[in-house]
Amino acid sequence: MLKKLRHFWHLVRQLSGDDAYEQYAKHHADFHACSVDAPTLLTRKDFYKLWQDSKWKGMKRCC
Repeated sequence: MLKKLRHFWHLVRQLSGDDAYEQYAKHHADFHACSVDAPTLLTRKDFYKLWQDSKWKGMKRCC
């Protein structure tokens, strides 16, 4: 039962975007940590600000 609940919670976090920073940090560690010219890892606050800005950029009205 606990395993199913954890899996369900993981899916909820994935669908809502709550785990976006963890996915970003994992990707950064897997693909950019070895590179000399790799971009620095964003802080959680900077990541979510950039994510929200890109999501709502150009949105001028609701309808």
